[in-house]
Amino acid sequence: MFALIGTVVDAEKVLKNHAVLVDGTEIIDVLPSDRLREYGVGEIYGGDGYLVLPGLINAHTHVAMAKFRGLGEDLPIERWLNDVIWPAELEWKPEEIRRWALLGMAEALASGSTTINDHYFFADEIAKAAQKLGIRAFIGQTMMDLVDFPLAEPEEGFKFFKRWEGKDELVKPTLAPHATNTVSLELMREIGDFARERNALIHVHLSQSREEVRAVKERYGLAPVEYLAKAGVLDGDLIGVHGIYLSDEEVKIYSRSGASLVHCSLSMAKLEARIAPIIELYEAGTNIALGNDSPNPVGVMDMFTEMRFAAVLNKVWRKRTDVVTAKDALTWATVGGAQALKLKAGLIKPGYLADLVLINARKSQFLPGREVYSHIVYSTRGSDVELVVVNGEIVYKNGVLVKLGKTLEELWEELRPSER
Repeated sequence: MFALIGTVVDAEKVLKNHAVLVDGTEIIDVLPSDRLREYGVGEIYGGDGYLVLPGLINAHTHVAMAKFRGLGEDLPIERWLNDVIWPAELEWKPEEIRRWALLGMAEALASGSTTINDHYFFADEIAKAAQKLGIRAFIGQTMMDLVDFPLAEPEEGFKFFKRWEGKDELVKPTLAPHATNTVSLELMREIGDFARERNALIHVHLSQSREEVRAVKERYGLAPVEYLAKAGVLDGDLIGVHGIYLSDEEVKIYSRSGASLVHCSLSMAKLEARIAPIIELYEAGTNIALGNDSPNPVGVMDMFTEMRFAAVLNKVWRKRTDVVTAKDALTWATVGGAQALKLKAGLIKPGYLADLVLINARKSQFLPGREVYSHIVYSTRGSDVELVVVNGEIVYKNGVLVKLGKTLEELWEELRPSER
């Protein structure tokens, strides 16, 4: 048993001078820190000037794209994808994927993401890298049949799921159709049938470009959300990503369905100069989660950065300063992600998963310290993370990725020579 001490903050509460007790894989108690002597606590971390947060849930990632950081800058999304990223991805080798996925996940973990939801190729290699780090990882092998792309052969997506189903406590397979314009209605229906049979989550890009919307309408006479409904996959097990071109009618349909929407404000602002109708979705009852998307185009796997941009860009987009409070952004990065992934996580309560982050707030940007939610979203950087706990195990401590016994700098050294 060990304890994290500080100001305990989640989407429901702020508790100053409290301790979070961890035993096994769960939080067993949250109590004033002066009552710790009632328990036989082994190690104590944190103290005065620290923040204890739920682990951040990075609900949409392509972690191996750390290799492509900086490629295709300042291009619209279709050119970025077709002319730069897909040609580069065709050069992937399995062992290379594992190294770069490890780096991308390590960045996310060291910045406070205890869970990722990844959508990419060579998913077995990404799963093995996740095991090495001890991060909680939902992983799907990208599938598409309307684009000639050998790495995304649909059958491999089903095979990957079967190989990893029930195999690991922390690594969970999902089904990962690429997008509504790259997956046929027939394949999407097959994915839906398989998902219902295996109680699986479906993770799909949705309405992320004008070209996607045009192609789906041209092919089926449907908007992307209508396409998902016709395929029979629009329900509480669907995690849609981006949604930047959803119409008012699609917002209504989507919100009634129970599906979650992952908001990646920074990547879409950069690639498409636009963000999703998140305010309308949220007000209509859609569960919203947040994701970093990938090291390209975002640059950093830091969910604090993502929370900050989600709050600011929605204010700019709506020309209203009263939308997306700091508390909303934290809710999406914790509770929203947990709901999307069906995890008992995202809050600091007894019985919840012990996925926790300890922030060293003994720094100038955290003063005067009264508006805690604001400090978390607008003042915190991933580098302020001092300790990360996943499933009750300390996996990052004072700059060291514990299970690897390495720092991010050492991983950089290992990868850098091959890139010279």
